[in-house]
Amino acid sequence: LMSVSQVAAQNVTVVLPEQPANLEPCRSIRADIGRVINMNITETLTVTNPETGEVVPHLATEWTQVDPQTWQFTLRDGVTFQDGAPLNAEAVVNSVDRLMNPALTCDSRSKFGDQKLTASAVDERTVQIQSSIPNPIMPTLMSTVQIVAPSLPFDAETNEPAGTGPYVLQEATPERIVLSRNPDYWGEAPAVEEATFVWRGESAIRAAMVETGEADLTPAIAVQDATNPETDFAYLNSETTRMRIDMQIPPLDDARVREALNISIDWDGMGEALFGADVLRASQMVVPGIRGHNEALQPWAYDLERARQLIEEAKADGVPVDTPITLIGRNGFFPNSGESLEAMQALWSDLGLNIEVRALEAADWVRYLDKPFPQDRGPTLFQQQHDNNTGDAGFTIPVMYTSNGQYSTVSDPALDQVVQEAMTATGEDRAKGFAEAARIVHDDLIADIPMYHMVGYVRVNPRLDWTPDLKTNGEIQLSKIRFND
Repeated sequence: LMSVSQVAAQNVTVVLPEQPANLEPCRSIRADIGRVINMNITETLTVTNPETGEVVPHLATEWTQVDPQTWQFTLRDGVTFQDGAPLNAEAVVNSVDRLMNPALTCDSRSKFGDQKLTASAVDERTVQIQSSIPNPIMPTLMSTVQIVAPSLPFDAETNEPAGTGPYVLQEATPERIVLSRNPDYWGEAPAVEEATFVWRGESAIRAAMVETGEADLTPAIAVQDATNPETDFAYLNSETTRMRIDMQIPPLDDARVREALNISIDWDGMGEALFGADVLRASQMVVPGIRGHNEALQPWAYDLERARQLIEEAKADGVPVDTPITLIGRNGFFPNSGESLEAMQALWSDLGLNIEVRALEAADWVRYLDKPFPQDRGPTLFQQQHDNNTGDAGFTIPVMYTSNGQYSTVSDPALDQVVQEAMTATGEDRAKGFAEAARIVHDDLIADIPMYHMVGYVRVNPRLDWTPDLKTNGEIQLSKIRFND
């Protein structure tokens, strides 16, 4: 018989900042959902190494490009889904078709921009995936597509995901989610036998739970709670924050108002106070080091006098600057996210704008994330955090700034053209195209309020042998956790 301490050592408790909106695999690029299911319940054909951007085999063992729009993937042999169905070409076709299904709001589809994917089975172990435009980075793209069991409902979201991963869903209640080890997993059996996810909105409470041993790990604590160098680790988490501007709705349809919003806050001072000295001020949504990041772009400089002048000019020209503007945030979104909204509300109100804050739960916040946006919403500034750890600006710029982009409030045919050309290009041309798109967004359109390239702080119980990486904010891979004896 195993002793009680041996059994306990096999289980972990993870305390999250928010309750997942649901457990739908095609929404798992969102941190609240991905932290629980990605690479735990569901897996992908390929995996991108977060440090190098290199694409390595996972459920697919190899791939070749057939023509500019078509790639062929060979599937790993002997893999089954948690419901017993085999992983074969038909199952992958079903997963791609489900992802592309317009009846589902799939956040993961946003990674593709405007392109449509069509999958077909060549034989049992070979699947062909064709894009509606030339796609030189298809293997990278497939590292974002969760492969799901064919038994999942095709036209409806699920709270009972089934994939090929090392863990199965044991229970999901409003209080907790429990995953247990998959006895039929194709890969190596992980050290963690059972993982319980709970959620607490307050960073200080999450930190205390790990300190007292009530929890083993929290992926996100605020800088002011990261006080113990033995258990607390800072890491670049590949997330970038912004306020998306509802560009079509007055007074936000006036470029002077949009510029004033950007230059009326001392972002450096606010960033250090709320997010720590390591946080980087952002000029764009793509982090440095990713292909397509524009190194020449400078963040907006603080100039309160000019901001006041711009608002006065707009007002004199009849722009309705007194219209109430709603700042939409999400409870427990990231540490001190609520505090940042309050600071912005105060500073923008000083500018003479009429600003109110609405903090929503994740399930409600997402209504404002995706098109179609709620009717009659009035002018909104929408708090968003976006991670790009897959090495290419094509995962960021199309969804955020093209006329059809799922998160986009921009409608600019000239920009669409620049982005479309970048999407199908390779190498240096691709990087230059996306960099030019970023310049148009920042300098010509003033399409949003870029905030910060974020630094995450985690707290880890010393009994765990585990360190965070670039993906930690949106993916906690339980199979990477070991135990210190």
